Parts: sequence; structure tokens; C-alpha cells
Amino acid sequence: MSHRLEPLVIRHTHRLPLPTGPSGQGDVAARQFDAVLMSAGFKLSAELLQRLSGLSEGTVVDIAVRTLRTVREMVGDHVRHNVYFVDFPANVPDTFDFWMRCITEALADDETRGRSLTQLASGVVDLLTLPSYGTYRHTYAEMLAHHDELIAAVGDRLTVLHLGGKAEDEVTALYLALAGSNTPLGEDGLHDLRLLAAYCADGPQPEAIPVRENRAVVNEARLSAGSGLLLDTVTDVLRLACALSGGDVALQEPTRFRTLPRPVRRALLAGLDSVVAAAPAKLADVSVHREPWKRLGERLHPHEYPRWPHAAEVFAVARGEREARSFDSRVEELLAMNDVIGATELLTSAPGKLFRSLDRLLRMALDQDERDAVVAAAELVAPEVSGRVVLSVREHLHNRAEETGERRVFVNRLGRAWVTGDTRPPVLPAERKRLIAALDAEIGRRLPPVERVLIDPDVLDVALPLSGRATAAGLGVLPRGSVTPVDGELLRFFVYWKQTEQRTDYDLSGLLLDAKLNTVSWLSYTSLSRFEGEHSGDITEAPDGASEFINLRLGAVRSTFIVPQVNIYAGEGFEECEESFFGFMLREGEQQGRPFEPRTVRMKSELRGPGRVALPLAFRRARDGRWTAKWLHLYLRGTPSANRVEENQVTVATLLRGIADREYVSVRYVTGLLAGRGATVTLWDGRSIPEGPVTYIGMERPEGLHADSRVITPENLRDLIPE
Repeated sequence: MSHRLEPLVIRHTHRLPLPTGPSGQGDVAARQFDAVLMSAGFKLSAELLQRLSGLSEGTVVDIAVRTLRTVREMVGDHVRHNVYFVDFPANVPDTFDFWMRCITEALADDETRGRSLTQLASGVVDLLTLPSYGTYRHTYAEMLAHHDELIAAVGDRLTVLHLGGKAEDEVTALYLALAGSNTPLGEDGLHDLRLLAAYCADGPQPEAIPVRENRAVVNEARLSAGSGLLLDTVTDVLRLACALSGGDVALQEPTRFRTLPRPVRRALLAGLDSVVAAAPAKLADVSVHREPWKRLGERLHPHEYPRWPHAAEVFAVARGEREARSFDSRVEELLAMNDVIGATELLTSAPGKLFRSLDRLLRMALDQDERDAVVAAAELVAPEVSGRVVLSVREHLHNRAEETGERRVFVNRLGRAWVTGDTRPPVLPAERKRLIAALDAEIGRRLPPVERVLIDPDVLDVALPLSGRATAAGLGVLPRGSVTPVDGELLRFFVYWKQTEQRTDYDLSGLLLDAKLNTVSWLSYTSLSRFEGEHSGDITEAPDGASEFINLRLGAVRSTFIVPQVNIYAGEGFEECEESFFGFMLREGEQQGRPFEPRTVRMKSELRGPGRVALPLAFRRARDGRWTAKWLHLYLRGTPSANRVEENQVTVATLLRGIADREYVSVRYVTGLLAGRGATVTLWDGRSIPEGPVTYIGMERPEGLHADSRVITPENLRDLIPE
């Protein structure tokens, strides 16, 4: 196996594929490897350390170099994090005093004195014109000289790397897990699946690929390898064409189709022909994506291939030359006539669509008979609906307000969020309770029989990843809606970005809100120092990369909520810059160290969203003083430039008001169902390991578990979602 796939295994599983090489005395090198890993917040398991110790020193060194490169990138330690104020968080000046110092220095500079005097005369000074503002005034090495070594603390993060199986087996297992996932993968997950699918095209394949986007990526690899395509609908072919053109396989964004080689055109047309020939009714799916089909037809030239007449019918429907009425249009026609029972009966032939329409059907029902018919239909088809959809509807019904007037949160597949008033009529309590009970019974029925469950309490309120798009790529990143405890005296969050071409200025800010979500204060480049904490200083361009930090003393914070945000002030968006990521660290009160210390990083996530303001997560203080983090992974549209915390504080508060108390289907819900089915559920104390196999659910895999134990961590949390 090429070493290029090894980082994928490490990132997704926290396992190092079985190290191989000449035998030797590698114990010293292995211990040194372990020590360096610990400086980055990682550690070798005892089993892995023993395995490496039996290999030659050169082999261990080669493995160490590759692995360290991977883990440092995972935690954000692969770049140099400098700060504007060299002593940060010490000696951060008052904002006004700092600006006046910059103006004084500009007046002392012969090149900028005239321009500065002119601005002062007008009453407005542009900070970006001041020579000492916005760029580093010292080197990275000079900054390090101002900081002591970090003293290790018990609370520092320690991610254990475990011994994996043979490299080929690890790669195959990861491919099967991603390709066969019950939930859609995020952009980074699809990228990794594409690499794995190309390598595994001729190897074992998953029994089923339930997610259509995953199937498109797998089909792309199979087409390149000359293997047969996995096609069930005409839309599968359209998704594959988008994949071949580097477009959006989810079909949410328009794809500019490339000119395709003749063998590829033949394969796509043959696939279309076989699908339509086997089930002509599937032509109805064409109208859902009529315009993309028209554009694809211009590339495939179906008229040149008369041997595939059924494929030509697809494009005839797209052009409107042939009618193929869609299923959705038939449903809409019945609903337009207020025929709720007729629409419900039709939807029973498409169970997933029925479940997604339940709220609407119940709102439109005029009497108890119609409501009973809708609920009865849902109970009847529930066994045919995917577990992900059942859980999504269950979550929706649980949060459905019984009274109107509540705020309604919308989050699209890209993470862009907005809030409006909820003007929908309520779903009546009797139907809600009956449906929730039916869905709970259905999910419980699908869960595998389990005797013993050992669970880390910190994972109980982690949300199930019903969509991989609700989770950013990175280390320690959890699905949207997850709630986790925050233990530490100092909270420090950070952003790093590196521009691709044009000057790019990202601004890290922290908005502090009270219990009623009114603004208490904020930390940003316009408010560098507060009683609660400090900002590291404004960096206004990043040709070689730039970092900003905010340091907060949690015991001194006077607010209930802390909402970190990354505002794009100027330049490239999150998806345009060369690299950008956000994260947070936790430290004990006495820990000093560098501004960025990898072993204290609790989370590092990529910033790759569509808006101009990123809201990765929010911190909340309970009445007993304990802090938790709620994971958001949201983006606000913002403005094209000059986004600032002062301008978006109302929008952020409104959004948080709509999402802060929303409850997500979590690990706690699943373990409750398991307990109801007779499983013994035990909260793990973090020390004792039970004898015999167990199902362990936690943030990290502990050492010493029985070899036959089933282990669920955030890396494979989707395995808790039944099919």
C-alpha cells in the first residue's frame, strides 16, 4: 500500500497500520517517537510501542516522520502561529492607547507623516495606512523567546494512537465504512472516499451504498477501473457525470460539464439505457433536474448512439418533447385539492417522502379521521424508511413547538443559517406523542442485541451524525448540536488562514451575551483587552499565513454565552483561501507556554463554508457555574467586506436564540433504547476496565478493552445509526 493512504487511516481511525520492516533494536527510537508525539498531544498505545520497539531503528524513524507530519496537521501544529503582541496574553494594551501609539509611530516616519497628518485633519484615520498596524513586528523565533515552556498538566489532551491491522486491511475497512455509510459524508469525507475508491476499485465492495453521493464517487472510480457501474436510477448517472466534471454530486450547485471522452460517453448512455429499459417509470425523475440534463445532453450527444434508444428518452423528457409526470407533481395535485388522505395513500409507495411530509400532512388535516390516517400510514411504512430519516423526523417532532410564534432555524446543506418566526399551525400533542412512540419503537427494534454497554459520560450529549455535512473536518470535531463539558480555567480560541492570491484579512472575535442573549461585551481588534480576557492583535494580510487568538479567564467571564466567530474583513472567502481553520484550547490557570500549544488543543476544524462569518460553536455557562460547548458549524452570509462583530451581534443573538435550546438526537437517546431492551449500561469512571467484551462508547478508545469489544468513538459514531 502506498504511504499516501496511511494518513487517511490515522485521521479517520486513530490507528497506525501494522508497522512492518526489518527486525532490530528500535526501542530507543520508539520511546523518542512517543515523547515527541506527546508534545503534540498524542501518544502511542502500549501495544503499538511494543511493536515498534522490535523493528530496526531506521524503520521506526521513517514511520515517526510520516506519522508526526499527519498528527501535527490534524491538530494545527504544521504551521507557525505567531501573534501581533509578542507577550500575548500578557501586556496587551488598551485599544485606544494602541491605536494612538500606531499614529505616533506613523507621524515619526518621514514616508507616512504627511498622509497621517491629512487623515488627522479630516478626523478619520485608516488603520491600514499606519506602517506599524496589521503586520507582524517580530519573527516567530523572537516571539518564542518571550514565552516559557508549557508545563504539562493532567487536563492536557492526550490522543492515543492504537496498533492497527495490516495496511491493506485497514484501507479496505475504511473504504467499506465510508462507502457504505448510512449518512452523507462531508466534502472532506467525499474527497477521502474518492482516493480510497480509486485504490479499492478491484477489491471488496460494500453490500449496499445507501447514500447516492457516495455511490457517485464509487462509480467514478469503477468507471476508471473498467468495472461495472452501480446504477439504480437515472439520477445516479447524472451524479456520476457531475463527479467526472469535478462538480457537486449532491446536485445542489450547478455543474459545468466537461467534454467527456467517447468511451465515457458510451458508458453513461449505456447505463441510462439499462435503467430506463428495466423501469420506464423512472423517467419521471428527470424533471426534477431538467436543466442539468439538458446541459449534459449537449456533452453526451445521444443522437449519435441509436443503439441506446431508452437513453435518448431521458433527454427528450428534459427538453419537454416527452411527458413523464413526476411523483411529486401527483402528490402536489392532491394536496392542492386538500385531499390529505389521497396524498397520504399515494405517499405510502414512497415511505421516505411520506416521512418527510408528515408535518405538512398533519397541519393540512381537517379532522381527526385525516390525522389518524396520516399517523397510521407512517406507522405502517416505518420499517421501510432508513434509520437516518426516522431519527431526523423523530428529532423534528421532539422540537416541534406546540404553540405558534416560536423561532424557526433553517440550516442548508452548506451550513448557511438563518432564523424566521414560526408561523406554522401546531402539530397536535396527541399525534406528536403517538408518532414519537412509534419511531422510538422502530429504532429500538433495529438496534442490535447488546448485553453490556460501557459509556463515557462526556459522550452522552453528543449528537448523532445524521448528516456528515453537519460536521467539519478536523480533530475533536463533533456533529452540530452536540453538547460537551468544558473543563479548564483558561479558554483560548484561535484562527489561522493563508491567502491564495489577494490580500485577505480574517478577524477573530468573541461575542459575550447574557442569559437573555443581550450583548455584554466583546473581544476583537476593536476591543483588545477586557476584564475577562485579551485579543492577540489584528493581522490584516496573510501571504505566509497568519494567526489570531482570544484568551478568556472563564472564572472572570460575566456573561452566560461566549460565541467565537471568524469575520472576513477583506479578501478571499473560506473556500477560496489556501488554508483556514479554527480551534480552541483549554489550560489550567498556572500553565503559560506559547500562544499555541498543540497538547492543549481540544478542537481544530477546517473553515470551508459559503458565508463571510463563521460560527463554529458557542460556550454556555450553567447556573452551577459549569461551562459546556454547543457545536454549531454555521455560516452567516455577512457582507462582501468589512464584517465586524459590532454589526452582526444582533443576528448572532437571534440565531442563538433559535438554536441554543434545540435538542438533537444524541448518544443518550440510543443508550436509553438499549437499556430498555435489556442491556446493562454502565457509566465509565475513566479507570477500571471490565473483563470480557463490551460495547464501549466514548470520546477515545481506552487501552485494555477485550479484543472482541465493539468500540464507538466520534470517528465512527455513525455506526450507532441503524439502517
